[in-house]
Amino acid sequence: MQLLPDPVRRLGAWCVVLLLVAGVGWVGVRLCGEFRTAVTPVLLALLGTALLGPLYRRMVQARVQPSIAAGLTCVAVVAVVGGAVYIVVAALIDTGDQIIASLRDAAKGISRHFGAAGTGLDNFAANSRQLLSKFGGTAVSNVISGVSVAAESVAMAVLALLLVFFFLRDSHRVVETLRAVAPGDTADALEAVCRRAFEAVEGFMRGTTLIALIDALCITIGLLILRVPGAIGLGALVFVGAYIPYLGAFISGAAAVLVALADRGFVIALWALGVVLAVQVLEGHVLQPVIQSRTVQMHPAVVMLAITAGASVAGILGMLLAVPLTAAAFGVVQEVRARYAAPADASPDSASDPSPDSASDASPDS
Repeated sequence: MQLLPDPVRRLGAWCVVLLLVAGVGWVGVRLCGEFRTAVTPVLLALLGTALLGPLYRRMVQARVQPSIAAGLTCVAVVAVVGGAVYIVVAALIDTGDQIIASLRDAAKGISRHFGAAGTGLDNFAANSRQLLSKFGGTAVSNVISGVSVAAESVAMAVLALLLVFFFLRDSHRVVETLRAVAPGDTADALEAVCRRAFEAVEGFMRGTTLIALIDALCITIGLLILRVPGAIGLGALVFVGAYIPYLGAFISGAAAVLVALADRGFVIALWALGVVLAVQVLEGHVLQPVIQSRTVQMHPAVVMLAITAGASVAGILGMLLAVPLTAAAFGVVQEVRARYAAPADASPDSASDPSPDSASDASPDS
């Protein structure tokens, strides 16, 4: 090794570190995939705890018992989520037939102008019995699989809610446990790194929720003015999609424009597209810099790569968790750099700058 130049040795050392990190990360991803039923509720509970932490702390500061405060926080989450689901479902039921009829008319027009012979909806309806007999077994198996996935999702949601309760109530015990298992004298550093990571996730969740609420309200008001059916449901879709940066806004906005095109025509669809683009410009140039200025800032390319990697690993759930986890990683890196790079940067300054005592000794008055 001594025969190699110093840059080559440094490059080799960095390659070894990157290989070790990649290997550990790959093993971690594989383990999370194997135990996804247990890992997913934990990650969702951490996101929920980061979002609901300020409400819980205000209750505790108001002299509410921690267990009661955590329980009230969870009840508030259930009430808000349940109420939102009820409003969305009611809106979709009221306008669902209208939306489906509009989409069917649009599909008929597209097939009439661009479809080949034998591909229209009438031919599809005529051959539906044959298709059903051919793919009936597959459809039944898909329905059974969908029911099992839905049951698993409900179970994970209930477990995540229970974990939110315990994470809120026993957060101080987590800190004590981290300090107890920290090797040597690294307890302070480990606590600071964990706090910085959680603060990054907390700031990201709060900022994203506020931005999602503003986007949903603006787009819902615009769709209501344009009299687009299902405006409340589409606004709820915008709110949920805002937690997946860039891609979620594109999908939810495309759905709103498609419904407007199917029901209200081309001109109203252009107005709906203008509303969606205006809200996205407002988000990118005003809301994001102002609301999330104190959280971890990531380049859009990093966000897109994180979303792509999360989608390849865990689908939609990975897309939802990718950006908060990346924000936590950026917070850890910033804390480590601030903790261990500062003394190295300060040592040359301290050596070059004279101390006050030496300056006083070297003064003409002495």
